[in-house]
Amino acid sequence: MIKNFLKGMVMGVANIIPGVSGGTMAVSMGIYDKLLHCVTHLFKELKESVMFLLPIFVGIGAALVGLSFIIEPAFDNFPLQTSCLFIGLIVGGLPAICKKVKGEGIKASYVIPFLLFFALVVGMAAMGEKEGTAADLSFGLWSVIKLFAVGVIASATMIIPGVSGSMMLLLLGYYNPVISSIKNFITALVAFDMQGILQGCGVLVPMGLGIVVGIFAIARLIEIIFEKFPVQAYWAIIGLITASPIAILLMGNIVSITVLGVLVSVVTFAVGFVIAMKLGD
Repeated sequence: MIKNFLKGMVMGVANIIPGVSGGTMAVSMGIYDKLLHCVTHLFKELKESVMFLLPIFVGIGAALVGLSFIIEPAFDNFPLQTSCLFIGLIVGGLPAICKKVKGEGIKASYVIPFLLFFALVVGMAAMGEKEGTAADLSFGLWSVIKLFAVGVIASATMIIPGVSGSMMLLLLGYYNPVISSIKNFITALVAFDMQGILQGCGVLVPMGLGIVVGIFAIARLIEIIFEKFPVQAYWAIIGLITASPIAILLMGNIVSITVLGVLVSVVTFAVGFVIAMKLGD
């Protein structure tokens, strides 16, 4: 249970960072298939699914709440080192995925999904450098509907390996407003500021409901794809994973590189790689 909580935290941190995919981290840590199964069979296998999902989602929530205060300063002050940590986390899970297609050979039906999804991730990263139009967070019916829809879209992309939910929020113009809303809500909760709490709920509740709906909707679709086209699906995931380091570096806002910075980055990459290997055992 503790191990699944830690895996959930890694996924939660990944979902905060534009260019990093929580789904990719789930694949890297060896829990993606079971995660999909438990989500799509939640009511049929309620006890087993809850026992598996609960620590993961608690870990995701803890990371989103606690590390939303840390991860932005880390990327602002140490962009290369922090980026290399997550690249290590991603690359560390690649050997386990490659085993899924070992002995299958190379065919056009495998190469095409690899190239398509590789291009998708790099293309999204290239487009995601500037945030879109300002988000409407005013409390009203239209705003609530938009927040629900944004939650559905973000969660659907969060669960797809290699596609960053936070990057999608960035493209939609909701990334910074949502991160600020989480911070302000926690601050208001600690200070018992009822006005701030209600204001935070007006943003986070409809978006949270959208996230839940999106996760269940996309999980079943992905499960069907894995049942019918398993090898092609894994080649698509390999394309997504191998493109993720490029996406992270493109989104990392790295302006200067020093010898010390490179040496520390090698260490952070190694730390991430080892963590991914251990959590994937």
